[in-house]
Amino acid sequence: MKILFALFFPFFLFHMANDAMGQPEPKELLRQKTERQLRDLLEKSPAVTGLVAIDLTSGEAFRFNQDQVFTQASAIKIPILLEVYKQAQNGKFALHHLHNIAPAQVVGGTGIIKDLPDSTAFSIRNLAVLMITLSDNTATNALIDLVGLANINATLQSLGLKQTRVQRKMIQGAASGRGEENISTPAEAAQILQMLYKGQFLNKAASAEIVSILQKTNREASRLTSGLPAHVPLAFKPGILNGVSTEWALVLLPERPYAVAMMENYKVPGQPDRTMEEVSAVLYQYFWRLGNATRYGTYVDPKLIK
Repeated sequence: MKILFALFFPFFLFHMANDAMGQPEPKELLRQKTERQLRDLLEKSPAVTGLVAIDLTSGEAFRFNQDQVFTQASAIKIPILLEVYKQAQNGKFALHHLHNIAPAQVVGGTGIIKDLPDSTAFSIRNLAVLMITLSDNTATNALIDLVGLANINATLQSLGLKQTRVQRKMIQGAASGRGEENISTPAEAAQILQMLYKGQFLNKAASAEIVSILQKTNREASRLTSGLPAHVPLAFKPGILNGVSTEWALVLLPERPYAVAMMENYKVPGQPDRTMEEVSAVLYQYFWRLGNATRYGTYVDPKLIK
């Protein structure tokens, strides 16, 4: 008997150790649970949906249809903003310089410049703010004329963004009908957001100023805010077209900031859909818990978590 015990006890210990080592950490179980929730929401949606959400603390991410190309609607105004700041940084113009808006440049849709017939000159910085915060299409087209479509796309290419492209101005229905859409993917949009958050576009000051402009956008324009407490800062740009809904956002949760790029197309006309809102609520609960709990799931002062 003693001989049998001596023979089998090491195997018993080996298997016990393997079982213990094979148990996932509580945080990993929470992640798996959250991933299932997100997948279920996206699969229930009648739209084709892409999502990338990046933990800006650890770099870990949730990814669904991350490389699928989606029409961006007004969310494409973020890449245009990048080029404006790049050219200002390179000395082609100063952001405080005045830029004239010709009557032929005024277009409809969102924005306020079309309603200001006596205002014909704006600083480049103010045009940038109007482009983002009020999604002003006239300001957008003026800035595209200023910096050039080819330059915008060359900068995107230089940043390693192979699928993000600005192919037309705003309010050009014929071009849209030909498929000349402004496009990106959830992965590349999230990459841009992460770059801005980390101060890696141009320099920290330029990145921070761009993020501050994105924070000025009216929260009522966001679908993600439905899943967020009012006190959580948000830097974002949404976009909507027939059948399309997009949003690029930095959720500046103090304990655990994260970036979200969510995109939908082929939406069912007339059918209410709250997928983006429900996804936002799931993501917030996940990142809030990561930022406020120890590795064992006990909620404590975030300053004490290491």
